Amino acid sequence: MKIELAKIKIRDLVADYTDTAENGVTGYHGKLDIRPKYQREFVYKEAQRNAVIDTVRKGFPLNVMYWVKREDGTFEVLDGQQRTISICQFVKGDFRLNINIFIISPKTNKTYFWIMN
Repeated sequence: MKIELAKIKIRDLVADYTDTAENGVTGYHGKLDIRPKYQREFVYKEAQRNAVIDTVRKGFPLNVMYWVKREDGTFEVLDGQQRTISICQFVKGDFRLNINIFIISPKTNKTYFWIMN
């Protein structure tokens, strides 16, 4: 088996993301089967899902996600389904993070506080 490293942009990962009973869970312009038949259902709890998004938001690396290339040129997720679905659901607006932001103005030296939810 040959393993190749490929960096995939989030916008490409979530392109054409669908999660339906008829067609399953797909993304990456319809070329990625995110939940093949052998994968379990999405089980991440809110804290786990939020941690994935917070990791991406902070620019930290996620664990490697493994895709298998099929003979027809499409892909299926071998490892990383829970993280992939978390990212797709967030980008598509299925959930939001509650984030508190503190900003100190360089001009006035005043502290501003926003609660984003």
